Amino acid sequence: MTSNQKITLTILTIIACVLAIFVGYYSVQAYHFYASQPLGAAIPALAPFQLPATWTPRPGAGPFSTVTLAPTLSYPTPTAQTYCNGPYVMNILAIGSDARLNTYKYGLGDVIRILRVDFSTPRVTVLEFPRDLWVQIPYISDNLNGQDHEKLNQAYLYGNPGDGFGYWDDPSGGSGLMALTLEQNFGVKVDHYIAVNMRTFEKVVDALDGIDVTITDKETADATDLAIGHHHLSGAEALKVARRRVEGVFERANNQNLIMCALRDKITKPNVITKIPELIASFQDNIQTDFTPEQLGQLACLGSHLPPDNITFASFPQELFVPSRIYDPVFEKKLFIWDVDFNILRQYVEGFNAGTWPGASDSSEPDPSTSSYCP
Repeated sequence: MTSNQKITLTILTIIACVLAIFVGYYSVQAYHFYASQPLGAAIPALAPFQLPATWTPRPGAGPFSTVTLAPTLSYPTPTAQTYCNGPYVMNILAIGSDARLNTYKYGLGDVIRILRVDFSTPRVTVLEFPRDLWVQIPYISDNLNGQDHEKLNQAYLYGNPGDGFGYWDDPSGGSGLMALTLEQNFGVKVDHYIAVNMRTFEKVVDALDGIDVTITDKETADATDLAIGHHHLSGAEALKVARRRVEGVFERANNQNLIMCALRDKITKPNVITKIPELIASFQDNIQTDFTPEQLGQLACLGSHLPPDNITFASFPQELFVPSRIYDPVFEKKLFIWDVDFNILRQYVEGFNAGTWPGASDSSEPDPSTSSYCP
């Protein structure tokens, strides 16, 4: 090889290396750009308003001061280290829609959970909101002749763009309106949301090759055509267990928690956890969410560091709720609702936001009447 050929080869090699560096750099930049793009519209800020009295406490209701929770919010200090490069705390609104089609134009928000994800501990606390609470829903009164109260699960329906509804034209749709309704009535702070309808729920469970649950009570077994004992459930079977309500809404919430625990067990397996972002992306057109692929990766990563004892399912004390009925001018009939003092619920939510409830900060034992753990 002549000296000129050596020089030419050297120049070409240098050019190739420079091009490779540029291509690699821009590929990384493109990946980070994609990973940081949300899969749906973010929740807008709630417009300032004067919170009206949303409820009149029933006679004999316990005084506000009897609920002993932390009066102020406390979060990890900015110097605290977090797992998976996540934020210190992330609050997620999870909605299960009763829509039976692939579309999200219709359907009530019949399953309502707030997940408080602590990336510094790590810990996940899941709070259930009963769907039959009579709440003030923002932005709907102009469409309902001044009516601004409906059941909580209606907020999701009214925010989605179904024919005759679509009372709120924000891109975040029913999930966004549900988040603002929870904030307005109870002080819930939502960072992100994910909504799944019944058909998509079945498909997700099937994509995970089913889930394993143990049925322990005869009522659930009879209502779902399953024997007492261990079962490997398909998506349709898991949905049937989650929707069982023979003994009432509180018992149904327990069954839903049973299914959520089974899902947690499945998605934290080593051969599944790394595929969660890919799994969510494959259902992107069938799930409503504002997560970015990067954030989904952080949640998947956190699952590998999360001890089972650090997942808690919380409910408001059942004794606070009294069955009642109220006349609804929209439906022109009396509807079933829960009579409950919203001030007390807001106190519990304040403790939930702060990470002090369920379970007092000076005790390692949770309150068994309001919380449970995955087995």
